Amino acid sequence: MLYQELIRRKRDGGELTAEEISAMVAGITSGDLGDAQLGAFAMAVVLKGMSLPERVALTEAMRDSGEVLSWARGPVVDKHSTGGIGDNVSLMLAPALAACGAVVPMISGRGLGHTGGTLDKLEAIPGYDATPEATRLRRVVEETGCAIIGQTSALAPADRRFYAVRDVTATVESRDLITASILSKKLAAGLDALVLDVKCGNGAFMATLEGAEALAQALVEVANGAGCRTRALITDMNAPLAPAAGNALEVTVAVDFLTGRKVDPRLWEVTCALGAEALVLAGLAESEAAGHETIETAFRSGRAAECFGQMVAGLGGPADFIERAESYLTRAPVVAAVPAREAGVIAGYETRALGLAVIALGGGRRQVTDSIDPRVGLSGIVPVGSAVAMGDPIAMVHAADEAAAAEAVAAVQAACGIGATSEGQGPLVLRRVG
Repeated sequence: MLYQELIRRKRDGGELTAEEISAMVAGITSGDLGDAQLGAFAMAVVLKGMSLPERVALTEAMRDSGEVLSWARGPVVDKHSTGGIGDNVSLMLAPALAACGAVVPMISGRGLGHTGGTLDKLEAIPGYDATPEATRLRRVVEETGCAIIGQTSALAPADRRFYAVRDVTATVESRDLITASILSKKLAAGLDALVLDVKCGNGAFMATLEGAEALAQALVEVANGAGCRTRALITDMNAPLAPAAGNALEVTVAVDFLTGRKVDPRLWEVTCALGAEALVLAGLAESEAAGHETIETAFRSGRAAECFGQMVAGLGGPADFIERAESYLTRAPVVAAVPAREAGVIAGYETRALGLAVIALGGGRRQVTDSIDPRVGLSGIVPVGSAVAMGDPIAMVHAADEAAAAEAVAAVQAACGIGATSEGQGPLVLRRVG
């Protein structure tokens, strides 16, 4: 196989066969395809694009470049979010779907850019093993119904190398390659059904509804083409989804949600909407309304909280974490209020700036090698549409020291718009695709 001839054909706008794409991916995995050739191929895709059959073939070949998990029972279901601020939905949704009878081996990621990562949040829990060996993973999934873990070296290894090359060749933004990267890892978990949460707004990677719809359509088409029943919801990210942003702080919000101590209405709406879609796709609910009723019952009955606690214990965390989370999650030594700079109504947030403020506090990574401080972040973020007096707290900053706290207070103040009136928050679920 002459890789350069395939690169030439794609560069000139030609279409590759499934067999040729499989040969390219085999070369990525084995190392036979050099970095220069891989970068050239990626750039050719950026410039000329891929057809739907090509995208499906690339996704399937990358999925099959390593182990594809199989399970003794099903339906096997997962959820993927394109990332946002205060988006801790996976922590509640995975155990809720398990409580409804689904098998949920959720392959999640770490923080990317200004957004938080599910694995970083879970690793705020002492002892939690986000990359368990295969035997432990299977035991936890069989006993609990769910496990939220990271990509192992055995799953979609071609994607890891391809992404590393794309990262340094200005080819990350290709919708075709984004689609294959996301779905190859997800489908390697052996899924029957997948629900996607594509974020849209000033805190999302896709700022416009048009861009979010295009990405959602691409993901849905390819996943269904690869044999996995898939739908996407496009949801609003023009404000933090949870009232907190930061790893341990978002875990606290999740525990409060699961136990019913404090349930944020925005989180409830998005989590239940995604859960209802997943149950319909999996054949565990006959309609969206029935799916809503089933997922809400899983939360209100306490079964979702029980599954979460079992998952944490099975993956090395404390056996009584759900009951005593506050005693296990470390707290930042400095907590400072963010005072409103004027009286009025919270008109909106520059949500991306809030995510960057959390990173500056140490709650995210500037470089891949950076360690994360799980204690830091923002809590008590006042919802859009709320009336405030001058000096009222609009959020609380959790920091490692006074200097970092002062910088974060200023950043949150700058990111918060206060006006005489506000239209409040619009709908959370903007579109359904698939």
